[in-house]
Parts: sequence; C-alpha cells; structure tokens
Amino acid sequence: MTPAVKQLETAGVAFRLAEYEHDPRTPGYGEEAARALGLSPHEVFKTLLAKLDDGRLAVAIVPVSHRLDLKALARAAGARRAAMAEAEEAQRATGYVLGGISPLGQKRRLPTLLDESAQGLPTIHVSGGRRGLEICVAPADLMHLLDAKLVPLARQ
Repeated sequence: MTPAVKQLETAGVAFRLAEYEHDPRTPGYGEEAARALGLSPHEVFKTLLAKLDDGRLAVAIVPVSHRLDLKALARAAGARRAAMAEAEEAQRATGYVLGGISPLGQKRRLPTLLDESAQGLPTIHVSGGRRGLEICVAPADLMHLLDAKLVPLARQ
C-alpha cells in the first residue's frame, strides 16, 4: 500500500489499480506503463517536478505522449521561468523514487498543474507511488484531491 493509494482510500474516491512487471532497463517509465498495460499514451500521465525561478517546486501532470512546456508551467505557476527539478530534490520532496513519483500522497503538498488534455477523458492513469503500479482515476477527482489547476502544459 503506497501513500497515493492510502490518500485515495481515505478520501473515498473511486479508482482502480493496474500493475505490470517493471523492466529496470527501460528509461521511459510512462511509455513502459502504457505499453505494458495496453493503454494509449494519451491516457497515461507522467508526474514531473519543476523548480520555479523563485525556488518553489511545482508538480506538472502531462500525458506521456507529450513533453512538458516549461514556459507554460512557469506562467501558470506565476513565475518567470521553470526548469526540471534535480532527481534527488524531486525524490526528497515527494517521498517517491523516479519512475514511481505519484501526484498523490506526496510528503508535502506542492502547487499542482494538470494538462488540459485530461479534461476530455473519463479516466487517466498516474503513477501509484512505485514503479510498475498505475492508478486509474477520474481527472476531476484527481484535481479535487490535489487542488490542481487545469492548464495547457503539454507540447509535442
């Protein structure tokens, strides 16, 4: 049981878990999840941490089929610039390892932004808090639990 699953259970939110055998040689965790679970890369979302120019961290949730637009993230977070957080800083802030960082159940609540493409989907998959575990949840429920803003964040 991960902190992400515990948060969903405590909140009484409907969700499903999907597990797969993680291959440690695979560099793209989100793409691996989509392939292993037979899902479209547009419905599997990766959780990324960015450092804003004022020193704050922010969480971006974008489809694995796209890249994070750091300029759009900075604007949406009220900053001038953003850069990807260092791996160690992301792991320390969330309590999760890379490839298993969930937007749910993090050590402390960070400003969270969800890409607008999630709005048109009945459910999306996000990391369940460890490699090989995905959570399927309605985007509206995820946004409510995380107090997330829906904004355009993804680019090809």
